[in-house]
Amino acid sequence: MKPSIKHLSEITGFSAATISNALNNKKGVSKKTIEIIQKAARECGYIDKAKMSSIKFVIYKKMGHIFSDNPFFQPLIQGVVTAGNAAGYETIVCNLVESDPEFERQREQILNDSNSGILLLATEMSEADVRVFEKALSPVVVVDGWFNNLKFDTVLMSNADSVVRLVNYLVENNHKQIGYLQSKFLIQNFYDRRNGYRSAMYDNDLEVRQEFLVDLFPTMDGAYKDMDLYLSGNPKLPTAFVADNDIIALGAMKAMQKYGIKIPDDVSIVGFDDLPFCTVSSPALTTVKVYQYEIGRVAVQKLIDISKNKALIHSKTEICTEFIERDTVKKLKK
Repeated sequence: MKPSIKHLSEITGFSAATISNALNNKKGVSKKTIEIIQKAARECGYIDKAKMSSIKFVIYKKMGHIFSDNPFFQPLIQGVVTAGNAAGYETIVCNLVESDPEFERQREQILNDSNSGILLLATEMSEADVRVFEKALSPVVVVDGWFNNLKFDTVLMSNADSVVRLVNYLVENNHKQIGYLQSKFLIQNFYDRRNGYRSAMYDNDLEVRQEFLVDLFPTMDGAYKDMDLYLSGNPKLPTAFVADNDIIALGAMKAMQKYGIKIPDDVSIVGFDDLPFCTVSSPALTTVKVYQYEIGRVAVQKLIDISKNKALIHSKTEICTEFIERDTVKKLKK
């Protein structure tokens, strides 16, 4: 028999009214009291994580810079909403913004909602940020982020392997001096991509040269301004750059063109994401295509499986990217 609120009252010492208010996330109950009651409710089986009536897709904005002027996330949202609705779940998109004065209250509401499964967009999140969601009363699947020390099911794109493919392509085109255009704001995906870059450089017996690692702001305008400043010092340039993403690559390309640097004749460049404007940039950007819609769809199915106790172990699902060859890489003479 499922425990009752009366039983919870007996084991916690709180009144039935307080317990009801805490479990329904009503105001007037302290955070500590809520945590005690929720812990007891989970341990005695009053809260059943297997039951889920809706899905909340939580877009967590720590800085917001990665989301700024970036169309990457729209297909991902579409994949989540379409798959969730098709499976019969009301699917709600929630923005959780750290700078919002209501941030903590909104986060607690999400954590304490035992009826809504959580898809947590962790693009800008740290391990500490994600760890808080271990307290959630409903199932959680992390999207677009992986943290080795946390036991969450995760769905994301293949980061390191994709950059290895990009570096190898440049090497196949006889490039040996390969630099990296890196975001000033380090997120887990960028960290993994840089590991892929360093791994591929090492495997090809190529040196990672500090002067070829350029820090740029991760917006189109910000990357342009930072690259403009970098180029104003007339630095020695590599024959090719890998960029953390297309936004950074395209901003850097604009700055290089300002200084008369021809792409790909003088410098080759490759991006990551295959955003819509990669095909209309001049020249069209070589990159890797990320299947955002599929990431969203697979994440929804993973959440449903967990809610129905079909997923017995935690898993990391990487959706493979596709290499897209366009016009920003020159084949050098040996």
